[in-house]
Amino acid sequence: MASRVPATGTTPELLKAAGLPTLAELHALDPKQQPGYADPAKVDQVVDSLRRLPPLVFAGECDELRGQLAKVAAGEAFILQGGDCAETFDGVTATNIQGKLRTLLSMAVVLTYAAQVPVVKIGRLAGQYAKPRSSDVETRDGVSLPAYRGDAVNGFAFTPESRTPDPDRLLGVYNASAATLNLARGFVTGGFADIRTMHTWNSTFVNQYGVRASGAGQRYEQLAAEIERALAFMVAAGVDPEKMRTVDFYSSHEALILEYEHALTRIDSRTQRPYDTSGHFIWIGERTRQLDGAHVELFRHLRNPIGVKLGPTTTADTALELADRLDPDHEPGRITFITRMGAGRIRDLLPEVVEKVTASGRQVAWICDPMHGNTFEAANGYKTRAFSDVIDELNGFFDVHDELGTWPGGVHVELTGDDVTECVGGADELVEADLVNRYETLCDPRLNRNQSLELAFLVAERLTDGRINRSANPVQDFQPITF
Repeated sequence: MASRVPATGTTPELLKAAGLPTLAELHALDPKQQPGYADPAKVDQVVDSLRRLPPLVFAGECDELRGQLAKVAAGEAFILQGGDCAETFDGVTATNIQGKLRTLLSMAVVLTYAAQVPVVKIGRLAGQYAKPRSSDVETRDGVSLPAYRGDAVNGFAFTPESRTPDPDRLLGVYNASAATLNLARGFVTGGFADIRTMHTWNSTFVNQYGVRASGAGQRYEQLAAEIERALAFMVAAGVDPEKMRTVDFYSSHEALILEYEHALTRIDSRTQRPYDTSGHFIWIGERTRQLDGAHVELFRHLRNPIGVKLGPTTTADTALELADRLDPDHEPGRITFITRMGAGRIRDLLPEVVEKVTASGRQVAWICDPMHGNTFEAANGYKTRAFSDVIDELNGFFDVHDELGTWPGGVHVELTGDDVTECVGGADELVEADLVNRYETLCDPRLNRNQSLELAFLVAERLTDGRINRSANPVQDFQPITF
């Protein structure tokens, strides 16, 4: 993530002159899933402080990502997006950040080499501190308190003091995101992301947790050895290995809290257009994508590449209306639809949506989120997901796109670099009784590192099959020469 020309404008007057609605205008639209702050004056003070802070990302980086997503929409690249369900302030440590990056980079290596597809790497990090909830309150033993909405809003401890929404936490989000981005930039440009360190990524995990390499880990080691042989040949042939030392890596989060996102919107000094500089790629959630709602109204003015979550209530007409509202100019790379329909429904619901959007002439990127539609409560009370359901939804996503001849553009997963036990199944055959061992998430269950690698290999297999059957739309330019 190299530095680019920064966006500079911060005052409400500059934002209004650029066409951005004010916070008051957005709140007049009855925005969903917002904190119930008790002190409006304190909120205004925090927003003013955020407006004076430097941008977290640069407008030029957002433009670069939009160009990469245009390639995805054209069937020329694949998106790997992953990270925490909900980041926490306590989780901003070098070990945690390195672990998530290591997992994503390992998955990207599998996809790039095994499926021979360029991978756009997007972290679900450096901003994913707010979560929508199905209920405003949580009740325990007859006591009801505000629901935990992520560290951006309140604390996880079940006390009145902790659960009271606190606008000062938005400053904590900024500081935590800045620290995360700073370290992530250092890792991806300082040699950690060098593809020649693949074996180290895997052995570090095994040594750190004192576990044997899983089936996916062993498979990864075999692939790494094969890549090293290919790299040795390339070096011998005169290819510059320094080109493999760094990677492009982008940040993303659900842009849920209007005060935070509006306060970090800046006017680009090159174009005089507004960018949300809280992250490169931001998305609207399933619960806040109302066509006449505040989030759609804010997003349609921003120049970031944007995503929209589409759940099982989505119709093809809804998707088209959202695309028309958010992207009236039909700009490739502008819109990414992230489908999260559930393993049991995706094959029935997705085809019409993809067909109608494609027939409209739009080139959007399609990503599968196989996590959020497959959550259930285990018999022991833990919220979990079955790895088999996650894979079934992914397979349904690929089946639909293969049948329609469209490009399955990416995968969006909640994962961690740690050896947690939050999702059942996978090669390690975790069962519900295992959840108690290392259940560390404060919100939704995440895939552990082994499950994430296993998923990457399965996706690579589907991409390879699809690429072979899609000769009219090749993923790569390379063609062997025959005589």
